[in-house]
Amino acid sequence: MQSASAIALVGNPNVGKSVLFHRLTGAYVNVSNYPGTTVEVARAPARFDAAVDLVDTPGVLTLPARSDDERATMRALLYEPLQAVIQVGDAKNLRRTLTLTALLAELGIPAVLALNMHDEASARGVTVDAQALSEALAIPVVPTVATGGEGIAQLTRSLADARTLQPLLHYDGTAESALAEMAARIADLAPHPLLTARGLAILYLGQDSEVEAWLKEATGDAYTELASARDSAHAQGVTPAALAHERGEAAGTLATRVTKRTAQASPLLAHRVGQWIIHRVWAWPILLGVLFAVYEFVGVFGAGTLVALMENDLFGNVLNPVVTQFAHKYISVPWLADLLVGQYGLWTMGMTYALALILPIVTTFFIAFGLLEDSGYFARLSVLANRLFKLIGLNGRAVLPMVLGLGCVTMATLTTRILHSPRERLITIFLMALAIPCSAQLGVVLGLLGGISFSALLVWVVSMVAVLMLAGFLAAKLIPGRRIPLVTEMPPIRLPLMGNVAKKTVGRLKWYLIEVIPLFLLGTLIMFLLDRFGALPAIIRAGEPLVSGWLGLPPEASAAFVMGFLRRDFGATGLFAMSHQLSPIQAVVGMVTITLFVPCIASVMMIIKEQGMKVTAAMLALIIPFAFLIGGILNHLLRAVWGAGA
Repeated sequence: MQSASAIALVGNPNVGKSVLFHRLTGAYVNVSNYPGTTVEVARAPARFDAAVDLVDTPGVLTLPARSDDERATMRALLYEPLQAVIQVGDAKNLRRTLTLTALLAELGIPAVLALNMHDEASARGVTVDAQALSEALAIPVVPTVATGGEGIAQLTRSLADARTLQPLLHYDGTAESALAEMAARIADLAPHPLLTARGLAILYLGQDSEVEAWLKEATGDAYTELASARDSAHAQGVTPAALAHERGEAAGTLATRVTKRTAQASPLLAHRVGQWIIHRVWAWPILLGVLFAVYEFVGVFGAGTLVALMENDLFGNVLNPVVTQFAHKYISVPWLADLLVGQYGLWTMGMTYALALILPIVTTFFIAFGLLEDSGYFARLSVLANRLFKLIGLNGRAVLPMVLGLGCVTMATLTTRILHSPRERLITIFLMALAIPCSAQLGVVLGLLGGISFSALLVWVVSMVAVLMLAGFLAAKLIPGRRIPLVTEMPPIRLPLMGNVAKKTVGRLKWYLIEVIPLFLLGTLIMFLLDRFGALPAIIRAGEPLVSGWLGLPPEASAAFVMGFLRRDFGATGLFAMSHQLSPIQAVVGMVTITLFVPCIASVMMIIKEQGMKVTAAMLALIIPFAFLIGGILNHLLRAVWGAGA
């Protein structure tokens, strides 16, 4: 529930907003989708006033909004009951900070500027005269080091003196005239309780979709007057780019006036590490090392060691026997007991999957994500992978969901929220659902094919990469929209603050427990009903001709594909158990097909949550026949090359 008053933290990406947010709020954090978006926003009562909520908005590269992150921030400015804004800026890059400040000044929001990371600026020979900057902006300017807690008390006190920013510039005559006309109409038709009509006019002129939606709702039929005024301004050459350029020039002039540069001391170790990470030679071994570390932590430790402890030792040996004994003793209706503790029981499958299988993976994933996020490495990872992902219609930000999908596709689906556009999220989720095996399934594949021959394993790897690239290329061509170029800030590499990582992990785990567990229970109930009314065995029997004919597998392999829907490694394990019946060709074809087959039920439920039922149904309707098509083609191709007896 929102408080009657809120303060939003606004700033560019990688300026320390989240660290500052946790300094100002303490332990309790509510992380959830921001209304009207799929973007996560943290909200918590302020330490200095429990009646005030602090809202940690996503980082914005620019306004008017272009990405989902920027749209979420714009929604906060439009709809939150804000009493003030804390703009968090980077003392090392004052021009970029003040470019956003110039727009906040136009919006007329009471503000305080937290000039963060001034220790890093000093280490680079940059000193900002905070007093002179405060006088120029007419608001409090507080130097802070959020990671060390410096300046936090002064920042808290300065909120009482938050004032409307002094405008940094006036635009040229044509632009001023067009903005004045549009602002007058907005003030008359749809006055905002906080934002100025002039600021709304600037954003509307820049075709900010959130401002457009708000104005349409507020003005009703009179909206056409605003649209006409905007068209007229564009015809006169008053464009968003021109206005942004003028703001940038004004910000640069002010930044130069209040900044003093001295001889830089020897580079910080973190600075040197940051240079190595983007070095044309050292970048790649470092990248492979980071990806391997993430995979080992999430895919091996989380999905292997922790899952084994939870699934086998805690649930398998302790909790499940106790719950099963209780159900059989106290529940007299057989089918009801079966619903709770049967093969497709709400406890033995639903809760066991959610808590014993997925929770350890989720926890390690959120820790790994938080470490990458806070260290500044994620931006570099995106840049390094950008060229490869360009071939499949994505940019480098998609690399992290893809890599983490090797640990758990379910949680990797969640991370696609970091991508800027719905198109990118859709393509990435589709590719992960189609061709990215989770760690458990990958282990079974390596165990089966590696035991046959290296060439068998190589065929599987080449097939997966070829399908991934082909499917990505076709999806990029067929799905409407354009590829968004990678635009990201290169923040300095810094040691993650473990307290901050821990708090964000706890907040995200709370979201998981509240919102995702019901999806597991619903999916389990569906499987129980299919089995109860005989549909599940019928599905297995119906698939036997396709499996044995087109794929060339034993008829019994049909059951593996149904079990693969419940959990990916179940299907692969079913084929592994039949390994004595499979020829090398059958083993390769079976593993390729089961890898391309539908993701597990947990992943499907997550896709439904992220993309909706219609998109998920269409995705499954495409993936299922595609998997069998590729499997059959591979079967006939390998038999033609290696011979039917191979």
